[in-house]
Amino acid sequence: MHVEEAKRVLGSEIAWIADNMANELKHALGNRQNSEYVLDPEGRILRVRAWSDPDQLRRDLAEFVGSVENPTEVSDLNMEIRPAPEHAQTGVVPRIEKPGTYRTLVSRPQLAKTDEPFYTKLRAEADQELLRSGEGKLYLAFLLDPLHGVHWNNLAPAMDVELSAPEGVRITPAKLQGPKVNEDADADPREFLVHMKRGDSQEPLGMRFRYFACTDTWCRPVTQEYLITWEVDRDAGRVRSGRMDFNRTGPGRGPGGRRGQGGGSRRAGGGFGPQRSVERLLAMDTDGDDRLAPEELPEQMRRNFDRMDRDGDGYVEPSEIEALMQRGVGRNRPPGGRGGMTRWDSDGDGQLSIEEVPPQIERRFGQLDTNRDGLLDQAELSAMRGRGRAPAGRGNGN
Repeated sequence: MHVEEAKRVLGSEIAWIADNMANELKHALGNRQNSEYVLDPEGRILRVRAWSDPDQLRRDLAEFVGSVENPTEVSDLNMEIRPAPEHAQTGVVPRIEKPGTYRTLVSRPQLAKTDEPFYTKLRAEADQELLRSGEGKLYLAFLLDPLHGVHWNNLAPAMDVELSAPEGVRITPAKLQGPKVNEDADADPREFLVHMKRGDSQEPLGMRFRYFACTDTWCRPVTQEYLITWEVDRDAGRVRSGRMDFNRTGPGRGPGGRRGQGGGSRRAGGGFGPQRSVERLLAMDTDGDDRLAPEELPEQMRRNFDRMDRDGDGYVEPSEIEALMQRGVGRNRPPGGRGGMTRWDSDGDGQLSIEEVPPQIERRFGQLDTNRDGLLDQAELSAMRGRGRAPAGRGNGN
């Protein structure tokens, strides 16, 4: 359905490849958010990037296929970008404020308990205190899936939510009801913020919600359930603090692009060394959530993002920046001896995977991996040095 909608909106006639609902291809290719792979007709990987770079991709294709005298530009395609259909008005329900920093949790729809599609998707996020100490805020957002073309019917009773927790876990409030809206119909998210005290419990939360799923031709009552686990969802994309505005200005910004709440103290203090570097990098934090997402970093740092993001949650925290500075990642050292392969070989197997090498080598991984086993051994690295290619420097422009 997503591919067909993309073709409709873009007017595209090229072949598309879609991952499955479990994101198995994304996980197999390193779980990156916006990676780029170039394969040859035999399926060999020629280029890998942690972050897509369209300008470099064009240069790669010229290298592998040959340059063209008159390269095609987007304007040459005469593509008509069609707007996605709007099934109901948006921007009528006020967004809520989310204080602090949140992580998206894995929510499991209980498919066996309903015959209806899940027209409404749940996004559950826990703040850092709730994950760290067992007491804090839980954010719940119910988002209509636009592919089903449904909207909220505000002439019918508002949606209601009931949370059920294991013994000893407290939720305040445990019963929630959607807002009253003056418009007859809308497609805005329904958001809630509850306080939780779960202690050391790792048991999932049960959640049942009832609502009316409606289109322009039918309307039916739906009851559906989720289990909310305490596992951080690595496929959930970005989480921002402050106001969640899904329709107009993007998550974390209110009208006029106002910054989200939180993050006022990160630039306190001074000094030198790792702490000063942390402060300098956090100056790139454009949304004020005290962490860095790939799009907030310069291009040369995006390519090293997965090695900086040690917990794999899609963001670089101050503690991860400090660890990066202490490890000295990115400094020029030869691929051999104490400062080279040993330094990069995080699992100690005597070989380097694409996840372990620095970005300068990552870009040429497919060429260096001459035996196509997906790993670089000492012989392949030595051969690279013998060809006069500096592996981690920038003086040769690679």
